[in-house]
Amino acid sequence: MGPGYQALRGDVAYLDLSARGKIFAGGDDRARLLHAMTTNQVKELKPGCGCYAFFLNAQGRIQGDVNLLVLEDRILLDIEPELREPIYQHLDKYIIADDVTLEDASESFTAIGVEGPHAADAVRSMGAPVPDAPYSHLEWNGAIVARVSATGEPGFRIFARKGQLPAFEFADAESIRIVRLEHARPRYGEDIFDTTLPQETRQAHALSFTKGCYLGQEIVERIRSRGHVNRILVGLRIDSAEPPAAGTKLVADGAEVGEITSAAFSPALQQVVALGYVRAQNQVGLTVGGLAAAVTPVAGSPEGAPAPTSGC
Repeated sequence: MGPGYQALRGDVAYLDLSARGKIFAGGDDRARLLHAMTTNQVKELKPGCGCYAFFLNAQGRIQGDVNLLVLEDRILLDIEPELREPIYQHLDKYIIADDVTLEDASESFTAIGVEGPHAADAVRSMGAPVPDAPYSHLEWNGAIVARVSATGEPGFRIFARKGQLPAFEFADAESIRIVRLEHARPRYGEDIFDTTLPQETRQAHALSFTKGCYLGQEIVERIRSRGHVNRILVGLRIDSAEPPAAGTKLVADGAEVGEITSAAFSPALQQVVALGYVRAQNQVGLTVGGLAAAVTPVAGSPEGAPAPTSGC
């Protein structure tokens, strides 16, 4: 357990998110393009609002996820560090006759997270405004304050030009990861992959079924009409102090029915918390390495924590 763990769970901690990709989309057709390239409703979002969405390929597989924040004259795409170049190229490929410009501001802009039970108080103490609704955001002296959480704790994300924010003592990566898994919050690259179908993640707040056509929609609609997917992402609790490695098989009735994607030992729960995929019909009687693995809801799923959809 790192030094940031107790702060995240009981007070407030600061997250170094400077490595995340920050791409601005400008031009008159920016909303139309992103609406056609993502799984969520973009065209109806007003400035100050935002959403979480997936980028898909034509086969309906997830190529990345994004926090979309609609500003007055452009849209900010907040993405995982390893997706910065692939997503830029993915979008650029589809700009043909559109009035859209892309600016990769990942080097000139930084980002920090402010998360924990007292995160709102910490943001106010900086003199910054506190957005109310999930993915909503407000301008602050040239910076952007958004209501976005990485761990599942109450949280905010501040985007600013490098050198604009004061220095903070950041929480360690392992503490952030543990708290994220305690909240069963999946992360692209660890729990969501380029082979994953949207409905397998159970992140319903990333999908709009009323928005019209977009890349990969045919597959998403086919799955919806069928009513299910063969495997789903689940949270897991394992009575052990040793987290299993990614790829460790989940077993039911002597047969392999899934595998772990990420796991960590939770000091607060005194057991291992994990995420993994299992066959949809095999959610009871699971074991991993001979130990019982109890299924828990994934954050954002109908059974889990409320999906952080935009309130704008």
